[in-house]
Amino acid sequence: MSEGTKVGFFDSGVGGRSILDAFQRVCPEARTLYIADTEHCPYGNRPAAEVRKFAEDCTRRLVEAGCGIVVLACNTATAAAIEHLRAEYPDIKFVGLEPAVKTAALATKTGVVAVLATAGTFTGSLYTGTKRRFAGDVRVIEEMADEFVAEVERLGVERLHDLSSEEGERLEGIVMRRVEPLLQKGADMIVLGCTHFIHLKGIIEKVCAGRAVVVDPSDAVAARVKSLYEGLA
Repeated sequence: MSEGTKVGFFDSGVGGRSILDAFQRVCPEARTLYIADTEHCPYGNRPAAEVRKFAEDCTRRLVEAGCGIVVLACNTATAAAIEHLRAEYPDIKFVGLEPAVKTAALATKTGVVAVLATAGTFTGSLYTGTKRRFAGDVRVIEEMADEFVAEVERLGVERLHDLSSEEGERLEGIVMRRVEPLLQKGADMIVLGCTHFIHLKGIIEKVCAGRAVVVDPSDAVAARVKSLYEGLA
């Protein structure tokens, strides 16, 4: 592969670092760039046209910096912009995210799947198309948890790995208010449909206490990016 090739990632804040970190674990030699568009965070409740403009700006900056692969480390940005970006930059490899509804629908035993995401993801054609194709026989509960984004941005990734007991209990209470009702409705698969939520995976799993599997897409996305990276001449 070209020594100058870089892999670029962007999100509306620190959420997409969950995808970057997963990629760096499997491909530590790769040169990477990350844009945290904190000025416009969060993307989740913004109009699709506005999110697409932000995605265009981030992509332009990454391409100009030498990135041959651009990862939309954000479900909302993927829904709003990935097809447009592929048309605008035919020589760039793009990787996006969408909630792993197919994975959850194939694995559920109760027939009930919950998806935690933001409004922009739930209204996107990628998500609705996947749900229609693969979850027709499954009950899908959609739950918006915008406060999770706010908490991750407020605390930051490093602090989330070193929480005080008081802060941990507070976050656990916030997560429980969203997750416990899903469990009560029979969900045995909980899909993380926002990269910010992946940073709270440990707390979500603690609340689930084995009653549901938490579906985290980061490793699968990282494997896809690694495959593209290794395939570049």
